[in-house]
Amino acid sequence: MILRPLKIGNVTVDCPVMLAPMAGYTDAAMRTLARRYHCGMAYTEVTSAEGLVRGSKQTLHMLETAPGEQPIAAHIYGANPDILAQAAAFIERTGRFQTIDLNCGCPVAKVVAKGAGAALIKHPEKIAQIIRAIKQVVSLPVTVKTRLGVAPDRMNISEIAQAVEESGGAAIAIHARCVTGRHTGQADWPALARIKSERSIPVIGNGGVLSAADVLRMFAETGVDGVMIGKAAVGNPWIFQEAWAALHGRRIPPPSMQERSSVIEEHLRMLIVHKERAGKSRRHPQNSAELSAVLHFRAHLAGYIRGFKGSAEVRRTLQGMRRVVDVMAAVNGLQAGETRAPVPS
Repeated sequence: MILRPLKIGNVTVDCPVMLAPMAGYTDAAMRTLARRYHCGMAYTEVTSAEGLVRGSKQTLHMLETAPGEQPIAAHIYGANPDILAQAAAFIERTGRFQTIDLNCGCPVAKVVAKGAGAALIKHPEKIAQIIRAIKQVVSLPVTVKTRLGVAPDRMNISEIAQAVEESGGAAIAIHARCVTGRHTGQADWPALARIKSERSIPVIGNGGVLSAADVLRMFAETGVDGVMIGKAAVGNPWIFQEAWAALHGRRIPPPSMQERSSVIEEHLRMLIVHKERAGKSRRHPQNSAELSAVLHFRAHLAGYIRGFKGSAEVRRTLQGMRRVVDVMAAVNGLQAGETRAPVPS
């Protein structure tokens, strides 16, 4: 397979395997590790346009980046074209981001209730209106992340993709499931292939990618320009390295438990710094930065240790972990029982 860089407007993504935006996961710490292991581009967590315009410190904190993250996309949500345009203009002024990505697929009730996220799927003309409004005030490429439709009997991804392209969108990322499917069930890769054949802007595929082999399959079976990995990258930044190697006709051994332990601790330490900064945006932080980081890290830890002997016992004790030393003691206790590489989630 010939690996071609992904062009999003004037932005070049050398390795077109990307980290999907995930609320509660894709902060600077996770993105930094993914980029180290050949992730070509990452997206911020979903960020409120209204919060940015209001100057909310907690919302602004979600746009914090680390050195060397470029290219990176600011992933925002909202329903008001003017507010979204103002937020996009602010994002461009930070000088941190290379693209602005509009969320048109989040199924969370409080987002949908505001007419944002997945609610926009029903209104391709509104998506086009938002893109045009943003493009009037920024020079950065504007992209969209969406789903196939609200439900299997109401798939309108062709209309959405047409609206994105005709309004000047630079690329579209498609989670190959409907809103009703959330993150379960078979991803509809043939639909990705159809949209790729219909449109001239880059199409990025998402959904059902659990391994490096799946990355190769999605490229081969759908012809998409890029592949986006979500949950399978949680606690597994090495999936990007494995995909990069596979795309270059190589295979690499899975990380040892020693390497895994080192990265776990590094991830935790970065999270503590991240939480310290987040605490400054709150008047009365409830927890210490270390406790907040450990609590936040539980979902990541389950991915990091999956497939190792004793990992089930560690997962059972997650609720009692309060300090980095607690986490590392549990992780280091697994090393002697290492049996095989973790299975991607």
